[in-house]
Order: sequence, then structure tokens, then C-alpha cells
Amino acid sequence: MRRPRRNSSPTGSVPRGTTARSSTCARSATAWRTPFPNGRRCGRGPSEIKLHTLSHLGRYLEEFERNATANGMVVHWASDAREMNRIVLDILRRHGGRTLIKSKSMLSEECGLAPFLAGQGIDAVESDLGERIMQLMHRPPSHIVLPAIHVRREEVGELFERELGTARGDSDPTYLTHEARKHLRGKFLTADVAMTGVNFAVASEGAFAVCTNEGNADLGTSFPDLHIAIMGLEKVVPDYRSLAVFTRLLARSATGQPVTAYTSLYRRPEPGKQIHVVIVDNGRTESLRNEAHRNMLKCLRCGACMNTCPVYRRSGGYSYSYFIPGPLGINLGMLRSPERYAGNVSGCSLCYSCSNVCPARIDLGEQIYAWRQEMDADGVADTRKKLAVEGMDVVMRHKTLFYTGLKLIPWVPRFVYNNRFNPWCAGREMPHFARRSFNELWKEGKIATEKKEKR
Repeated sequence: MRRPRRNSSPTGSVPRGTTARSSTCARSATAWRTPFPNGRRCGRGPSEIKLHTLSHLGRYLEEFERNATANGMVVHWASDAREMNRIVLDILRRHGGRTLIKSKSMLSEECGLAPFLAGQGIDAVESDLGERIMQLMHRPPSHIVLPAIHVRREEVGELFERELGTARGDSDPTYLTHEARKHLRGKFLTADVAMTGVNFAVASEGAFAVCTNEGNADLGTSFPDLHIAIMGLEKVVPDYRSLAVFTRLLARSATGQPVTAYTSLYRRPEPGKQIHVVIVDNGRTESLRNEAHRNMLKCLRCGACMNTCPVYRRSGGYSYSYFIPGPLGINLGMLRSPERYAGNVSGCSLCYSCSNVCPARIDLGEQIYAWRQEMDADGVADTRKKLAVEGMDVVMRHKTLFYTGLKLIPWVPRFVYNNRFNPWCAGREMPHFARRSFNELWKEGKIATEKKEKR
């Protein structure tokens, strides 16, 4: 495999705060397939870059550490979540920090950083609007890119009325956004320490990129003297040429934009300030050793797999027991602990739409199928689900049983399946069964069809 070219930037830096027009989420699942400005399609390039980097991960991480240190940053290594939290706390205590303003980071969710810091008397304020909404609601995010996508604006209005003192009954999104801005501005100005995640770490330059659409990371890191950046070790890329590929892919796949509104590179601390980078393993090297599932380390965290997943779109993020939902979370949860997260594997229709839209060409659906084949041998298959599947097998093999069941199931009293003994009903209602099946309506000619016009 050809090594990606290095040192492609003529100046060693790129402008911060690159702005682009936003688009709608509806195109996000397929937007990455659109041609780049130079007419070339992304094709297999991103996947090959990631595969190359993971194959030489130790070399690129050491190169990043060496160059980042030469640039004036301080690099720390954490083997697991506990060590990362301890390192962050030690840095905060040495600096005398009591308030932390942070931009969105799934790694902090993975390691339970905010609750840990709260227990140590440190106030960690989320500056991303969606994350701040969820923080005020004391609930985890339901999507890795759009954390409050499941919350209705009326609920946000009631929350802000209670927490921020906004006007009673006013749920206008523009008004609520301005009120949130006023609320967060004071947090930005008075924070002792700033924290960000890392979207990509550039090995050849010792720099790292943070991508946002709200500019909260830029504002958050502008005032405090200390900036702590936390990153999973798989976030490293070889050079700026590789970074250019991924920054264009990330926004296209996540929200359908050409690029995130703010793509900021941090290369060296300003005079009198500090940048600490914490590189976290937390099971990633174990995943790298897993030949069947190591592809998961190629993930960009764009959320395209969730946006296209029919199960996630119907059931929502809280249907999964792992902190990341959807096809991505199913696979990562199984890599973390099959005993704890095997139940999530059932939340997949095996339509493979996730594999089709993934910009890094991760075989997400195929890996979920592979996990299913391993569950029984590993002793983590649910006995109740096995019995249910065997029962369905009998019913669906016999035409009379199947169609009789279709006619009878709508008349079964709801309390039989919609009760506290059904774990699915914790916080949600089971859907109503249709009185008449699609098959029945089709035979009666009551399904409207449209003929495609010839062009």
C-alpha cells in the first residue's frame, strides 16, 4: 500500500475559522459520495489512509508526540478511562482550576469525565448547545453528532424556563438559542480551563484539528490560559493531505455540509498559555488485535450509520445499553464487553445500509452479523430471544399459522405485552398492531401504486 504523502502544507499551518454554508441533515447519509471540488470522488482513499495509519499506529503516535512536544505542547498517555480522568484532574489541580468549559467529546462520555470531575468539586460546563441541553436535563446524548435530536422544542422551552429563567411558554428556537448564548457567554468568560476533543491529530506537524458548527471550541479556548485536549489514539492521521480528505468527508457524512462551519487547527500554545494533549487507549489496542473487528478503529464518528439505520430512526438512542447508539454502538459495545452489551446485537435488521453509507467503508452490518454467529458459542445469547426466534421459525414456515397469527395479534389485549415485565416498555409505549395486514390490503387492491413516467 502506498504511504500517503507527508509535509504537503507549504506553510505548516492553515487558517482557523474556515466558514461554509450549512445544509440539511437529510442528505448526510449519501453526501459523501458527491464529487470533491477537483472532480475526484473520495472512493476508497479514506479507508486506505485509515488502514495505513492503523498498520503503523505506533510510529505515527510517536511522531505526533515528538512534534507536538517540539511545538510546546505537553503530551500525556492514558491506558484506560480511570487514568485519563486522573491525569485531567491532576492538570486541573496544578493549575488551580475549578471551572471547566468544554466542547463536545464522545471520549469524555466514554470515560465518564464530567461526573468524575463533579465528584471532585469541579464544574464542567458543556458549551455545545445540544450537549448543554442534555446536561441541564441530566440525561446522556442520544446521538453522537446531534445529542438533543430527540428533544422537542417545547421541552427545551420548559427546561430553559426552569433553569435559565426564560419567558414562560416561549419555545421559539431563535429566542431559545439567543438565551442559551447569553447564558453560556458568562461561562466562557469566567472559565479557568478549556477542554476539547480531537477530531484528527496530524502526526507530521504535531497539530490537532477540532471541528464544530457553533464555534464554541474556538471561543472556549480563547480566554483560559490552559487548554486540555483529549483524544483516542486512533484519531491520528499522517499529514495535512490526509487531514484535508477527512475534514471534507466528516461534515458531508454527518450533516450534509461541504465542511464544518469551524475547522480549527491547534499547533502551538500562545505565549503564556498551555496546551496539554491526553492520548487515551481504553481498550483500543485490544480492538486493534481483533482481526475480525479492528475495522471499527477507522470510524470518523460522523453518525451517518445512525442517520440511515431503520432501527435507530424508529426506536431512538436510548434503546441501546451502550453510550453510543446505532450500528456503531452495537459493534463498539461488543468490543468493549459482550457480556454487558450483547442485547444490542438484536437491534439490527441486517439491511446493511450502515455499511453502504460509511465514508470509511467499515463493514458495520457484516460485523454485527458476525457477532450474532459468535454469541451462542460465547454464552452471551439471550435464552428468551432464542426461544422467540425458534417460535417465529415454526410460525413462518407454516402458511396457515402465519396468516392466522396476523389476524389474531391485533386483538390481543395490550396489557399482555405492554407491561412492566417487558423491558422495552421502560420509558416507551409498544406500537399498536395494524388491524389489517399489508398482504390483505394488497389482495383487495387497496394499495395505491404509481407508474414511473418514462423520460
